[in-house]
Amino acid sequence: MRRIAVLDAPTNLGLRPPTATSVPGCAKAPGALRDRGLLTRLNARDAGCLTPPRYDPGDWRPGDGVSHAAQIHSYSLRLADRIGAIVDNDEFPLVLGGDCSVLLGSGLAMRRLGAEIDGRIGLVFVDGHSDFRHPGNAAYVGAAAGEDLALVTGRGQADLAGIEGRRPYFRDSDVVVLGIRENDEYRLDLQAAGFSVRPAPVVRAEGGARTAQWAREQLADCAGYWLHVDADVLDATIMPAVDAPSPGGIAFAELELLISGLVGTPHCLGMELTIFDPDHDPQGTYASELVSTLAAGLSPLLPQRGAPNVPLPRAASDPKLIR
Repeated sequence: MRRIAVLDAPTNLGLRPPTATSVPGCAKAPGALRDRGLLTRLNARDAGCLTPPRYDPGDWRPGDGVSHAAQIHSYSLRLADRIGAIVDNDEFPLVLGGDCSVLLGSGLAMRRLGAEIDGRIGLVFVDGHSDFRHPGNAAYVGAAAGEDLALVTGRGQADLAGIEGRRPYFRDSDVVVLGIRENDEYRLDLQAAGFSVRPAPVVRAEGGARTAQWAREQLADCAGYWLHVDADVLDATIMPAVDAPSPGGIAFAELELLISGLVGTPHCLGMELTIFDPDHDPQGTYASELVSTLAAGLSPLLPQRGAPNVPLPRAASDPKLIR
Protein backbone atom coordinates (compact mmCIF):
# COMPACT_ATOMS: atom_id res chain seq x y z
CA MET A 1 0.00 0.00 0.00
CA ARG A 2 1.49 3.33 -1.09
CA ARG A 3 0.94 6.18 1.32
CA ILE A 4 -0.25 9.46 -0.18
CA ALA A 5 2.23 12.32 0.10
CA VAL A 6 0.66 15.76 -0.38
CA LEU A 7 2.86 18.40 -1.99
CA ASP A 8 1.66 21.99 -2.38
CA ALA A 9 2.52 23.73 -5.65
CA PRO A 10 0.81 27.11 -5.15
CA THR A 11 1.76 28.73 -8.43
CA ASN A 12 -0.16 31.29 -10.48
CA LEU A 13 2.58 31.68 -13.08
CA GLY A 14 0.56 30.12 -15.89
CA LEU A 15 -2.41 32.48 -15.59
CA ARG A 16 -3.16 35.97 -16.84
CA PRO A 17 -3.94 38.54 -14.11
CA PRO A 18 -7.71 38.95 -13.50
CA THR A 19 -7.21 42.73 -13.58
CA ALA A 20 -4.24 45.00 -14.16
CA THR A 21 -3.64 45.36 -10.42
CA SER A 22 -4.55 41.88 -9.08
CA VAL A 23 -3.23 38.33 -9.13
CA PRO A 24 -5.16 35.06 -9.61
CA GLY A 25 -6.43 33.28 -6.53
CA CYS A 26 -5.52 29.70 -7.49
CA ALA A 27 -2.32 29.87 -5.45
CA LYS A 28 -4.51 29.81 -2.34
CA ALA A 29 -6.04 26.43 -3.24
CA PRO A 30 -3.63 24.16 -1.32
CA GLY A 31 -4.17 26.12 1.90
CA ALA A 32 -7.95 26.11 1.48
CA LEU A 33 -8.03 22.33 0.93
CA ARG A 34 -5.74 21.71 3.88
CA ASP A 35 -7.96 23.91 6.07
CA ARG A 36 -10.84 21.59 5.24
CA GLY A 37 -8.97 18.58 6.58
CA LEU A 38 -7.69 17.01 3.38
CA LEU A 39 -4.50 15.52 4.84
CA THR A 40 -6.34 14.01 7.78
CA ARG A 41 -9.03 12.55 5.54
CA LEU A 42 -6.33 10.94 3.39
CA ASN A 43 -4.05 9.90 6.26
CA ALA A 44 -1.42 11.53 4.09
CA ARG A 45 2.17 12.52 4.71
CA ASP A 46 2.78 16.24 4.48
CA ALA A 47 5.40 16.62 1.73
CA GLY A 48 5.61 20.37 2.23
CA CYS A 49 5.23 23.32 -0.08
CA LEU A 50 7.26 24.28 -3.13
CA THR A 51 7.23 28.08 -3.10
CA PRO A 52 6.96 29.51 -6.62
CA PRO A 53 8.81 32.52 -8.03
CA ARG A 54 7.14 35.91 -7.78
CA TYR A 55 4.13 36.49 -10.01
CA ASP A 56 4.85 39.52 -12.17
CA PRO A 57 3.80 39.65 -15.86
CA GLY A 58 5.72 42.91 -16.20
CA ASP A 59 5.43 44.42 -19.66
CA TRP A 60 4.52 41.16 -21.43
CA ARG A 61 2.63 41.67 -24.68
CA PRO A 62 1.06 39.26 -27.21
CA GLY A 63 3.81 37.90 -29.41
CA ASP A 64 6.38 37.78 -26.60
CA GLY A 65 5.99 34.02 -26.10
CA VAL A 66 4.73 32.43 -22.89
CA SER A 67 4.48 34.83 -19.97
CA HIS A 68 6.70 33.94 -16.97
CA ALA A 69 8.53 31.36 -19.12
CA ALA A 70 11.83 31.59 -17.23
CA GLN A 71 10.08 31.30 -13.87
CA ILE A 72 7.94 28.35 -15.01
CA HIS A 73 11.06 26.64 -16.36
CA SER A 74 12.91 26.89 -13.04
CA TYR A 75 9.82 25.95 -11.02
CA SER A 76 9.16 22.90 -13.21
CA LEU A 77 12.68 21.62 -12.61
CA ARG A 78 12.26 21.92 -8.84
CA LEU A 79 8.78 20.39 -8.92
CA ALA A 80 10.03 17.44 -10.97
CA ASP A 81 12.75 16.85 -8.38
CA ARG A 82 10.22 16.82 -5.54
CA ILE A 83 7.78 14.51 -7.35
CA GLY A 84 10.59 12.15 -8.31
CA ALA A 85 11.73 11.92 -4.69
CA ILE A 86 8.21 11.01 -3.56
CA VAL A 87 7.86 8.31 -6.21
CA ASP A 88 11.32 6.95 -5.32
CA ASN A 89 10.11 6.70 -1.73
CA ASP A 90 7.33 4.35 -2.90
CA GLU A 91 4.68 6.93 -2.12
CA PHE A 92 1.81 8.34 -4.19
CA PRO A 93 2.33 12.05 -4.88
CA LEU A 94 -0.76 14.26 -4.70
CA VAL A 95 0.23 17.69 -6.01
CA LEU A 96 -2.07 20.55 -5.05
CA GLY A 97 -1.86 23.39 -7.55
CA GLY A 98 -1.99 26.23 -8.40
CA ASP A 99 -2.63 26.53 -12.04
CA CYS A 100 -2.25 23.94 -14.80
CA SER A 101 1.36 24.89 -15.53
CA VAL A 102 2.28 22.45 -12.73
CA LEU A 103 1.77 19.75 -15.38
CA LEU A 104 5.13 20.71 -16.87
CA GLY A 105 6.92 19.72 -13.67
CA SER A 106 4.88 16.55 -13.34
CA GLY A 107 5.46 15.71 -16.99
CA LEU A 108 9.20 16.23 -16.66
CA ALA A 109 9.26 13.94 -13.61
CA MET A 110 7.41 11.25 -15.57
CA ARG A 111 9.69 11.65 -18.59
CA ARG A 112 12.74 11.19 -16.34
CA LEU A 113 11.15 8.10 -14.83
CA GLY A 114 10.37 6.69 -18.25
CA ALA A 115 13.99 7.12 -19.29
CA GLU A 116 15.16 5.46 -16.07
CA ILE A 117 13.02 2.36 -16.53
CA ASP A 118 13.15 2.35 -20.35
CA GLY A 119 9.37 2.53 -20.61
CA ARG A 120 6.71 5.02 -21.70
CA ILE A 121 4.64 6.93 -19.15
CA GLY A 122 1.17 8.06 -20.17
CA LEU A 123 -1.09 10.91 -19.10
CA VAL A 124 -4.77 10.94 -18.19
CA PHE A 125 -5.84 14.56 -18.65
CA VAL A 126 -9.15 15.29 -16.88
CA ASP A 127 -10.01 18.88 -17.69
CA GLY A 128 -12.87 21.03 -18.85
CA HIS A 129 -10.64 22.57 -21.50
CA SER A 130 -8.13 21.01 -23.88
CA ASP A 131 -5.39 23.55 -23.01
CA PHE A 132 -3.99 22.86 -26.46
CA ARG A 133 -3.22 26.34 -27.75
CA HIS A 134 0.20 26.45 -29.42
CA PRO A 135 2.02 28.34 -32.20
CA GLY A 136 0.71 25.91 -34.79
CA ASN A 137 -2.97 26.68 -34.19
CA ALA A 138 -3.09 30.13 -32.58
CA ALA A 139 -1.99 33.64 -33.48
CA TYR A 140 0.02 33.87 -30.27
CA VAL A 141 0.60 32.08 -26.97
CA GLY A 142 0.89 33.61 -23.55
CA ALA A 143 -0.66 31.81 -20.57
CA ALA A 144 0.90 28.40 -19.94
CA ALA A 145 -2.18 27.21 -18.05
CA GLY A 146 -4.08 27.36 -21.34
CA GLU A 147 -1.26 25.67 -23.21
CA ASP A 148 -0.05 22.98 -20.82
CA LEU A 149 -1.24 19.96 -22.82
CA ALA A 150 0.39 21.36 -25.95
CA LEU A 151 3.64 22.03 -24.09
CA VAL A 152 3.93 18.61 -22.43
CA THR A 153 3.38 16.93 -25.80
CA GLY A 154 6.26 18.90 -27.30
CA ARG A 155 4.52 21.86 -28.92
CA GLY A 156 5.87 25.33 -28.26
CA GLN A 157 9.03 27.01 -27.09
CA ALA A 158 11.87 24.70 -26.09
CA ASP A 159 12.52 26.23 -22.67
CA LEU A 160 9.12 24.86 -21.59
CA ALA A 161 8.30 22.05 -24.03
CA GLY A 162 11.78 20.52 -23.98
CA ILE A 163 13.32 21.04 -20.55
CA GLU A 164 16.53 18.98 -20.26
CA GLY A 165 16.11 18.12 -23.93
CA ARG A 166 13.27 15.73 -23.03
CA ARG A 167 10.72 16.82 -25.64
CA PRO A 168 8.00 15.53 -25.49
CA TYR A 169 7.23 14.54 -21.91
CA PHE A 170 4.26 12.49 -23.17
CA ARG A 171 3.66 11.06 -26.65
CA ASP A 172 0.36 12.01 -28.29
CA SER A 173 -0.71 8.37 -28.47
CA ASP A 174 -0.05 8.00 -24.72
CA VAL A 175 -2.49 10.76 -23.71
CA VAL A 176 -6.16 10.29 -22.77
CA VAL A 177 -8.26 13.47 -22.56
CA LEU A 178 -11.47 13.31 -20.51
CA GLY A 179 -14.15 15.88 -19.75
CA ILE A 180 -13.49 18.66 -22.27
CA ARG A 181 -16.59 20.47 -23.44
CA GLU A 182 -18.25 19.33 -26.62
CA ASN A 183 -17.53 22.66 -28.32
CA ASP A 184 -13.86 22.89 -27.33
CA GLU A 185 -12.06 24.84 -30.05
CA TYR A 186 -9.14 22.39 -30.24
CA ARG A 187 -11.07 19.13 -30.06
CA LEU A 188 -10.52 18.32 -33.75
CA ASP A 189 -6.81 19.11 -33.35
CA LEU A 190 -6.59 16.54 -30.56
CA GLN A 191 -8.29 13.87 -32.62
CA ALA A 192 -6.11 14.59 -35.66
CA ALA A 193 -2.99 14.23 -33.51
CA GLY A 194 -4.06 10.82 -32.22
CA PHE A 195 -5.10 11.63 -28.64
CA SER A 196 -7.77 9.41 -27.10
CA VAL A 197 -10.66 11.76 -26.25
CA ARG A 198 -13.94 11.46 -24.37
CA PRO A 199 -15.69 14.82 -23.96
CA ALA A 200 -17.90 15.53 -20.97
CA PRO A 201 -21.19 14.34 -22.52
CA VAL A 202 -19.65 10.92 -23.22
CA VAL A 203 -18.17 10.73 -19.72
CA ARG A 204 -21.62 11.47 -18.28
CA ALA A 205 -23.29 8.91 -20.53
CA GLU A 206 -20.77 6.14 -19.84
CA GLY A 207 -20.23 6.99 -16.18
CA GLY A 208 -17.03 7.59 -14.23
CA ALA A 209 -16.16 3.96 -13.54
CA ARG A 210 -16.53 2.76 -17.14
CA THR A 211 -14.70 5.81 -18.44
CA ALA A 212 -11.80 5.11 -16.07
CA GLN A 213 -11.64 1.54 -17.33
CA TRP A 214 -11.65 2.78 -20.93
CA ALA A 215 -8.83 5.23 -20.17
CA ARG A 216 -6.72 2.49 -18.59
CA GLU A 217 -7.23 0.33 -21.65
CA GLN A 218 -5.96 3.10 -23.94
CA LEU A 219 -2.72 3.19 -21.94
CA ALA A 220 -2.23 -0.57 -21.64
CA ASP A 221 1.12 -0.38 -23.43
CA CYS A 222 2.52 2.22 -21.03
CA ALA A 223 4.55 1.37 -17.96
CA GLY A 224 2.38 3.72 -15.90
CA TYR A 225 0.53 7.03 -16.10
CA TRP A 226 0.12 10.38 -14.38
CA LEU A 227 -3.33 11.79 -13.55
CA HIS A 228 -4.09 15.49 -14.10
CA VAL A 229 -7.41 16.79 -12.72
CA ASP A 230 -8.54 20.36 -13.32
CA ALA A 231 -11.46 21.36 -11.10
CA ASP A 232 -13.13 23.08 -14.05
CA VAL A 233 -14.02 19.65 -15.44
CA LEU A 234 -16.96 20.01 -13.04
CA ASP A 235 -20.05 21.80 -14.28
CA ALA A 236 -20.10 25.52 -13.50
CA THR A 237 -23.38 25.20 -11.62
CA ILE A 238 -21.72 23.05 -8.95
CA MET A 239 -18.14 24.39 -9.17
CA PRO A 240 -18.01 28.09 -10.02
CA ALA A 241 -14.83 28.61 -7.96
CA VAL A 242 -12.39 28.02 -10.80
CA ASP A 243 -10.43 30.23 -13.15
CA ALA A 244 -12.75 29.64 -16.14
CA PRO A 245 -16.07 27.99 -15.15
CA SER A 246 -18.17 26.65 -18.00
CA PRO A 247 -21.44 24.74 -18.37
CA GLY A 248 -21.70 21.21 -19.66
CA GLY A 249 -19.31 19.58 -17.21
CA ILE A 250 -19.52 16.50 -15.03
CA ALA A 251 -20.84 16.05 -11.49
CA PHE A 252 -18.92 15.47 -8.26
CA ALA A 253 -20.09 11.85 -8.14
CA GLU A 254 -18.77 11.22 -11.65
CA LEU A 255 -15.42 12.79 -10.81
CA GLU A 256 -15.19 10.67 -7.65
CA LEU A 257 -15.76 7.45 -9.61
CA LEU A 258 -13.35 8.56 -12.31
CA ILE A 259 -10.54 9.23 -9.82
CA SER A 260 -11.25 6.03 -7.92
CA GLY A 261 -11.12 3.96 -11.09
CA LEU A 262 -7.86 5.55 -12.19
CA VAL A 263 -5.85 5.50 -8.95
CA GLY A 264 -6.87 2.01 -7.86
CA THR A 265 -3.97 0.39 -9.74
CA PRO A 266 -0.18 0.53 -9.30
CA HIS A 267 0.00 1.88 -12.85
CA CYS A 268 -1.23 5.27 -11.59
CA LEU A 269 1.97 6.96 -10.44
CA GLY A 270 0.52 10.15 -9.00
CA MET A 271 -2.04 12.90 -9.37
CA GLU A 272 -2.38 16.67 -9.40
CA LEU A 273 -5.37 18.95 -8.79
CA THR A 274 -5.41 22.40 -10.35
CA ILE A 275 -7.33 25.65 -10.93
CA PHE A 276 -9.56 25.72 -7.83
CA ASP A 277 -9.81 29.40 -6.81
CA PRO A 278 -10.71 30.08 -3.17
CA ASP A 279 -11.25 33.77 -3.97
CA HIS A 280 -14.61 32.65 -5.40
CA ASP A 281 -15.40 30.47 -2.38
CA PRO A 282 -15.64 32.80 0.64
CA GLN A 283 -17.61 30.32 2.75
CA GLY A 284 -15.39 27.34 1.91
CA THR A 285 -18.35 25.38 0.55
CA TYR A 286 -16.67 24.29 -2.67
CA ALA A 287 -13.41 23.49 -0.91
CA SER A 288 -15.33 21.11 1.35
CA GLU A 289 -16.97 19.46 -1.66
CA LEU A 290 -13.59 19.00 -3.34
CA VAL A 291 -12.06 17.51 -0.19
CA SER A 292 -14.93 15.03 0.14
CA THR A 293 -14.60 14.09 -3.54
CA LEU A 294 -10.85 13.61 -3.26
CA ALA A 295 -11.16 11.58 -0.07
CA ALA A 296 -13.68 9.25 -1.68
CA GLY A 297 -11.91 9.12 -5.02
CA LEU A 298 -8.54 8.32 -3.48
CA SER A 299 -9.99 5.73 -1.09
CA PRO A 300 -8.46 2.80 -3.05
CA LEU A 301 -5.09 4.06 -1.81
CA LEU A 302 -6.13 4.18 1.83
CA PRO A 303 -5.47 1.23 4.15
CA GLN A 304 -8.38 -0.81 5.35
CA ARG A 305 -9.33 -0.11 8.94
CA GLY A 306 -6.94 -1.90 11.23
CA ALA A 307 -4.40 -2.62 8.48
CA PRO A 308 -0.94 -1.08 8.70
CA ASN A 309 -0.11 1.69 6.23
CA VAL A 310 3.25 0.60 4.85
CA PRO A 311 4.82 1.23 1.44
CA LEU A 312 5.02 -1.49 -1.18
CA PRO A 313 8.40 -3.12 -1.64
CA ARG A 314 10.24 -1.50 -4.53
CA ALA A 315 10.00 -4.64 -6.65
CA ALA A 316 6.22 -4.60 -6.32
CA SER A 317 5.81 -0.91 -7.07
CA ASP A 318 8.30 -0.37 -9.88
CA PRO A 319 6.26 0.49 -13.01
CA LYS A 320 8.72 -1.40 -15.21
CA LEU A 321 7.69 -4.61 -13.46
CA ILE A 322 3.92 -4.13 -13.69
CA ARG A 323 3.52 -3.47 -17.40
